[in-house]
Amino acid sequence: MAKQISKEMIISEILGVDKGVIPILMNSGMHCLGCPSAQGESLEQACVVHGLDADALVTEINDYLLTI
Repeated sequence: MAKQISKEMIISEILGVDKGVIPILMNSGMHCLGCPSAQGESLEQACVVHGLDADALVTEINDYLLTI
């Protein structure tokens, strides 16, 4: 079964699914993946802070996860 993420997942959980998502998050403007917020902030919350479309980012990450 393919791995998938959701916008409700904590960023640290997403990083635990596959480290290959790091460049996707970094390229979208999330450069604080190691900060304390990443340990307790959902992807959706981080997208609000960074002015990003959470649904589009989830789609991009899940599309990547389908290729591995």
